[in-house]
Amino acid sequence: MKKVLIVDDGVFMRILIKEMLVKNGYEVVGEAADGQIAVDKYKELSPDIVTMDITMPNKDGIWALKEIISINDDANVVMVSAMGQDSFVKEAIVSGAKGFVVKPFDESGFIAILEGI
Repeated sequence: MKKVLIVDDGVFMRILIKEMLVKNGYEVVGEAADGQIAVDKYKELSPDIVTMDITMPNKDGIWALKEIISINDDANVVMVSAMGQDSFVKEAIVSGAKGFVVKPFDESGFIAILEGI
């Protein structure tokens, strides 16, 4: 069972993602509401996958992605954001993200991306 860290400043979105993951056989080992907490939890929990929002208070998702990749260049981080503009997608992929999901998204497409990494 793959362990997942969910990072999103929206409580509702964290709940929604968690329900999808648990229903599909993933173990949610932690949650974070900003990039700094995400990096701290990544170090503590060593998840197999991180779902990462981009726009968050304090440290954003791109910053957290870069920090996590600097810790483990094989980290599996999938960006999950309402900001689907090409510049954000490109920056996330160049920075080491393994995938990009644009909110709102459907469960089957989301799980397919996670299964593909």
